[in-house]
Amino acid sequence: MEIGFIGIGVMGHAIVSHLQNAGHTLHVYNRTKAKADDLVARGAIWQETPQKVAAASEIIFTMVGYPTDVEEVYYGPVGIFQSDVSGKTLVDLTTSTPSLAEKIATTAKEKGAVSLDAPVSGGDLGAKNATLTIMVGGEEETFNQLCPLFEIIGKRYTLHGGPGKGQHTKMANQIMIAGTMTGMTEMLVYSKAAGLNQPKVIETLAGGSASNWSMENYGPRILKADYSPGFFVKHFIKDLKIALDEAEKMELDLPATRLAKELYEKLADKGFENEGTQALIKLWWD
Repeated sequence: MEIGFIGIGVMGHAIVSHLQNAGHTLHVYNRTKAKADDLVARGAIWQETPQKVAAASEIIFTMVGYPTDVEEVYYGPVGIFQSDVSGKTLVDLTTSTPSLAEKIATTAKEKGAVSLDAPVSGGDLGAKNATLTIMVGGEEETFNQLCPLFEIIGKRYTLHGGPGKGQHTKMANQIMIAGTMTGMTEMLVYSKAAGLNQPKVIETLAGGSASNWSMENYGPRILKADYSPGFFVKHFIKDLKIALDEAEKMELDLPATRLAKELYEKLADKGFENEGTQALIKLWWD
């Protein structure tokens, strides 16, 4: 199958590799070409613009940083919609806004294409291990057609409703993660101050009701002073802002999520916006 992929970041790179290993032909584009060099060396075909990726592909995946980037990739002067997308399938893996997902779905339909919003969870490890959770919005028929590809890159993939519902589900996910990340961080701060053996604490808590993905995956990284980005601080701030904006539209007050956003903004202000979300501990530890 001829597959397009736009956005070769930490997660996108791994996803493209899995699709290549499954025998598909990949047409790739990234703002920084060097990030795709090894994929091209393995057989991926470099295209100069998102428009050219779309022209060469049956299914086009996008995975970029911010909603503004999504807008540019789809609607820009050399964007996907500048190509003839009739009969093609567009899948946005970016965590973006529900309203933009709805807009893309409407434009795709007008141009004879179909689209899914399909943000993912699992970070760099989930992408590398092909164990991502994929939250999908769109038509059921389109979702069913994409399931064989979702199976290559993910462990769980679920349709949550029409356009935008995948993004709403990802916001629910990020609200939950905001709690586990702040809880995990404060747990480590407390256990260190109490003089406890922190690897033992993590092992013990992982066996009980305090068990959670953030602690089991990021706790050990923190103890090794590994703050490499499985997920960037700056992108988590973006996600929490979207979640709070959507909550406000629904007349919801989410004080814990708001506090998490403020803590991560404080971390970014200290110069750590390009580190992994586990760097939150740096508000307490050097």
